[in-house]
Amino acid sequence: MNFTYIYNIKDYINHHLMHLQLDLKDFSIINHEDIKNGFWVLNIDSIFFSHFLCFIFLVTFFIVSRKFRYRKPGKFQSMVELVVIFVNDNVKKIFCRDSIFISSLALTIFVWVFLMNFMGIIPIDFVPYIAKKIFNLDDVKCVPSSDINITLSMAIDIFLLIIFYSIKYKGLKKFFSEFFLHPFSNPIFFIFNFILEIVGLISKIVSLGLRLFGNIYSGEIIFILISCIVPWWIQWCFYVPWAIFHILIMFLQSFLFMTLSIVYLSMASKK
Repeated sequence: MNFTYIYNIKDYINHHLMHLQLDLKDFSIINHEDIKNGFWVLNIDSIFFSHFLCFIFLVTFFIVSRKFRYRKPGKFQSMVELVVIFVNDNVKKIFCRDSIFISSLALTIFVWVFLMNFMGIIPIDFVPYIAKKIFNLDDVKCVPSSDINITLSMAIDIFLLIIFYSIKYKGLKKFFSEFFLHPFSNPIFFIFNFILEIVGLISKIVSLGLRLFGNIYSGEIIFILISCIVPWWIQWCFYVPWAIFHILIMFLQSFLFMTLSIVYLSMASKK
């Protein structure tokens, strides 16, 4: 058995799974040999690409809205209209109230998450190579949704909106009473009810964040394994089928994140 070959594969995989990190304590870039985890460490590659993709989404939709044509819409405008109509129809079917904010939120979630997922189609060595050659950066990942910090951050934002809408439509008294009087109204079960409600709230964060992260991260692992194990001259035989399947996963995960967010906010908005 060639242990050098195994070591090279391990080193290659680890390289593509590491983030470009910034230590806020001394504002220094962390080398891949000194990889860290903690509150004061930021994955700045995930932050950069997520904000960059959000900027592209906002600018693109803004330009389309300014150049909107009623009689002879272009192909790109027609595609944007289809996305807007698709999202708006789902919001009307799921959300219990009329809300422009929820429709806008759902559109942002769907398109933004899809763009972050779609970065996984870029060849895995392309962005790290460019980053190394131009900026001399060792570890750069361009798929923000494969970073659990990004997905959980988005899930926590939805969680805060759930709390806000619950208090807005139910009032503080009913909101807090549900923690102790639901599902059992007997005082004996107050603590039991509280535990169940807390677990239910936390599970919303987990179901949103971990589902998206797990599916995109596993897809990225497959691409890395194909790249480092399969000979280069037959890699396309594996890349193309998996890329097509992965695009379906990207769309599905974007749709699920959007749909679950609307469902949770709709449940919170019911009196």
